[in-house]
Amino acid sequence: MSSPALHVPLSVLDLSFIVSGGTGPQALAGTIDLARHVDGLGYRRFWVAEHHNLPSVASGAPDIMSGQILAATKKIRAGSGGVMLPNHSPLMVAERFKVLEGLYPGRVDLGLGRAPGTDQLTALALRRRRDIEPGDDFLERLKELIAWDTGGWPDDHPFRAISVMPIDVPLPPIWLLGSSGYSARLSAQLGLGFAFAHHFATHDVLDAMLSYRKDFRPSPELAKPHAILALAVVCADTDAEAEYLAGSIDLSHLRRQQGEYRPIPSPEEAAAFPYTEADRRFIARNRARVLVGGPAKVAQGLARFVETTQADELMITTAIHDLAAKKRSYELLAEMAGAGVPV
Repeated sequence: MSSPALHVPLSVLDLSFIVSGGTGPQALAGTIDLARHVDGLGYRRFWVAEHHNLPSVASGAPDIMSGQILAATKKIRAGSGGVMLPNHSPLMVAERFKVLEGLYPGRVDLGLGRAPGTDQLTALALRRRRDIEPGDDFLERLKELIAWDTGGWPDDHPFRAISVMPIDVPLPPIWLLGSSGYSARLSAQLGLGFAFAHHFATHDVLDAMLSYRKDFRPSPELAKPHAILALAVVCADTDAEAEYLAGSIDLSHLRRQQGEYRPIPSPEEAAAFPYTEADRRFIARNRARVLVGGPAKVAQGLARFVETTQADELMITTAIHDLAAKKRSYELLAEMAGAGVPV
């Protein structure tokens, strides 16, 4: 059976997962290695995320990792998927991403998230002011970040006197990330790009993606809507091999549901785990958010997602144990895209 062609660009989301038996430095190096690999395959962009206090995630610094990825690659765009804006001063975010844009013009993305990317205690430790009760000031921070780029301050605003260096470099394109309907609505209202995290979202993917497109208002930054759909995918040469590799995802998600954020287990460890019937029911429900299979099965699944969500781009995350198997998964996906349009 031939695989249907994918007529949208493909991108990558990688969290620098620490695997069982591995180390943090190995996880960071693996992300750079993967970025080089998919750059050669023609992927459009490579995003890294911001998570804190997770034993399974090596990096909480997407700006630093983005710089390393850009230095190690030639064509692929790189950036944050995303910077968790509640954790940072908008001025500092503007400075760091202007520097990246100055070093690698036209290759940087600034994806922004509304959540802290961690537990409540760590979020408290990250806050710049601990004597103020936290509130949802994401929109205020976002407008401030944009103003650092455009200079659109009120005439009497004291920040008008501050210049963000390098002053002759614009901010890279801003994307709003979301797993609910809020960022979809806000992205549409402000005329920004939108990326929906289907790989962990409980919100209806069609509502988020289609409402963004329907309500989009053109802006100086973006003339028409651009919606990225982030999906968890494991592709291998056969369905059976992909199912075996995906056992790592199954056990990882089960442990997280039980409050254990451990390194990614090996597929051997996952296969030997004594699952209860309740465990298996949880895994079966979670598999609705993971696309697993050989090339034909995965291509059909991706094509259905593109058709139903009207995604302009697919961003793939593959949280498995073996780096070589992960790279092979992205190779197979690139072959699918190669049958249609370049990634």
